[in-house]
Amino acid sequence: MKIRLILDGRTLTATLDDTPTARDFAALLPLRLRLDDYAATEKIADLPRKLTTEGAPAGHTPSAGDLAYYAPWGNLAIFHRDFRYSERLVRLGRLEGDLAALRAPGALNATLERIEAAGR
Repeated sequence: MKIRLILDGRTLTATLDDTPTARDFAALLPLRLRLDDYAATEKIADLPRKLTTEGAPAGHTPSAGDLAYYAPWGNLAIFHRDFRYSERLVRLGRLEGDLAALRAPGALNATLERIEAAGR
């Protein structure tokens, strides 16, 4: 599934993985979130509810461009830099294109929505 991430007027697209956690995340869309800086590596935001982690691996080593779910906190994490392996971090999908908008200091207002396939 393709989604659109609109960050203060800039648009990025992402492809979600075909996993129970990513499908549960997609069921929340559309979302309006405030993305806050975290560890100079990612932007994070609380989600309206916890996501399923059924069948998820024990953890993930994120790369710049990964969308992930951090199960202990119940938050979305969008990585703009590579990071180390983190237990209970579940990859949701991957952003495509320039990540410069995510590297801007401070909070960003974001809208996440599905990109409907042509003819639907």
